[in-house]
Amino acid sequence: MFYSSTNKRNIYTEGHSHQMLISYSSLYAVFDEKKKPLFGQLKKYPEKLVIHCKDLRVLHFCLRYTKEEEVKRIVSGIIHHTQAPKLLKRLFLFSYAAAVHNTVTDPRNHTVMFDTPKDWSWELERTKGSVKYKTVRVNEGYRICDRLPAYFVVPTPLLEEDVQRFQGHGIPIWCWSCHNGSALLKMSALPKEQDDGTLQIQKSFLDGIYKTIHRPPYEIVKTEDLSSNFLSLQEIQNAYCKFKQLFLIDNSTEFWDTDVKWFSLLESSSWLDIIRRCLKKAIEITECLEAQNVNVLLLEENASDLCCLLSSLVQVMMDPHCRTRTGFQSLIQKEWVMGCHSFLDRCNHLRQSDKEEVPVFLLFLDCVWQLVHQHPPAFEFTETFLTVLSDSLYIPIFSTFFFNSPHQKDTNMGRENLDTQSKPLTLLTVWDWSVQFEPKAQTLLRNPLYVEKPKLEKGQRKGSRFKHQRQLSLPLTQSKSSPKRGFFREETDHLIKNLLGKRISKLINSSDEFQDNSREFYDNWHSKPTDYHGLLLPHIEGPEIKVWAQRYLRWIPEAQILGGGRVATMSKLLEMMEEVQSLQEKIDAKHHRQEAVHTQAPCLLRNSARLSSLFPFALLQRHSSKPVLPTSGWKALGGEDDLAKREDEFVDLGDV
Repeated sequence: MFYSSTNKRNIYTEGHSHQMLISYSSLYAVFDEKKKPLFGQLKKYPEKLVIHCKDLRVLHFCLRYTKEEEVKRIVSGIIHHTQAPKLLKRLFLFSYAAAVHNTVTDPRNHTVMFDTPKDWSWELERTKGSVKYKTVRVNEGYRICDRLPAYFVVPTPLLEEDVQRFQGHGIPIWCWSCHNGSALLKMSALPKEQDDGTLQIQKSFLDGIYKTIHRPPYEIVKTEDLSSNFLSLQEIQNAYCKFKQLFLIDNSTEFWDTDVKWFSLLESSSWLDIIRRCLKKAIEITECLEAQNVNVLLLEENASDLCCLLSSLVQVMMDPHCRTRTGFQSLIQKEWVMGCHSFLDRCNHLRQSDKEEVPVFLLFLDCVWQLVHQHPPAFEFTETFLTVLSDSLYIPIFSTFFFNSPHQKDTNMGRENLDTQSKPLTLLTVWDWSVQFEPKAQTLLRNPLYVEKPKLEKGQRKGSRFKHQRQLSLPLTQSKSSPKRGFFREETDHLIKNLLGKRISKLINSSDEFQDNSREFYDNWHSKPTDYHGLLLPHIEGPEIKVWAQRYLRWIPEAQILGGGRVATMSKLLEMMEEVQSLQEKIDAKHHRQEAVHTQAPCLLRNSARLSSLFPFALLQRHSSKPVLPTSGWKALGGEDDLAKREDEFVDLGDV
């Protein structure tokens, strides 16, 4: 328990309603069977309310038989709490933190938080990057920049005075080191200036920085300008807005009406194409690090959106540690939380600006899901883990995804003013999964088919594909070419001009030589057996990029297959694993003349004929109760037998 029983019921009730309000996406009113968006004050009150949530649930509330004054109070309250801008300190997160103060256990759960120099030194030692890079404390207390963590890593030759010069802008910050000594770096652009004198000072500064990190033939740096030569945040936002409408379905009639236009609607959203472009760019960066053995410097205005996405994706592909659950959680802490990704703005928790709401982190999880789906044995976690992680963006009791930077978090927790008498608040992190799920439910987050140690003999790389009533990928067609394709340049001039906001249109076209190198690297890797503890590349051809069914289809009963899908295959595989384990135990017991003690592997996938193809989330009926995994952020599970008997369930541990 997190707090005294006297407060428990009130805080739970308030938390459930706050979660619904914070995950609110759109509000509609139904008048005479016609649905209209609901804004501001109403002259006529509706007979039904429809709420679209950010996790793609569609909630219906019938008001037809409610008294008029009650309808007025309910509708006015919902409009106020879902559409009015909020203050940060008014979020339920802080009320919950006050209620559980001094009674919360350590939430780290072996995840490296990267909030101490020791954590960064450990990561440098793990990746063997400590020879060329160092941890700096120059931003301790956030005295240099509030858009940087208190501690971070830079190239060893870099002086602390250089870090302070432009408040941390224009500084190459270390992300990760490859086994061959190459490294992945990121850099935020300098403020745009119109004054020629200031521009010259910035040019000289960047020229000095570049010479520090680019010293041929010993150190070669290739740059990738993400602000001008890759996806824009507007493209991501527009694509996802179209894509999510495919799954916000009110009733069966609407489902079947859109079914005949499924392929055209899916393609026109461009969401799968954006995922493909992200994976392709990550492969290109991986080729530079792995095959060319050169450093890669990612450039972005604030280095906190696409830099986070690509640096994380590259590490998942190249570093098997990041494919373990603890390693993946530590990666998110390092690149996203300490990388100052603006979760508060990008998730629009305060509902202050729809323009700032861009699902960059969800795009990253979708890209990782493609890898998990294509190479299940390489990951210690399942797609269910990724799904509940995406849901955790909107659970109002965790601080992990509720701030724009560590500085903002520490300021609002009271950690900066240590002289005050009041103690700082203690906020939960999402990595303590026991807060959300009972131990039996947590087994759904672990992949029982994970290959823990590399083996010489490899099986078939391609696993069984999940076949659904709706095809989850587009037919094989030529992918859309980006009007602003990415490219690498080594010239100092190009780096300086991009960082100063000067774009050169004649340099935007891709290099044919680089495309050939990337294609050869990609084809060579896929022609060999997969080493699940080595480099891991995705297939990016048209049909290989699929819809993340478990996340997007789970609330649509018509999309489920009772007793079918990959969940049925997984159930049989786990039964075989248990049988092999039992036989092995009998052999060992006979060899040692001991009685066999059969230990049954934990499995919630028995009786697969009763399960939906999208276990453990989906509902099989539009009016059924609640899914196996609670969506509220609090533990709400019965026994194992009860899990198998429920009629509301969802998909495949299919990543496993």
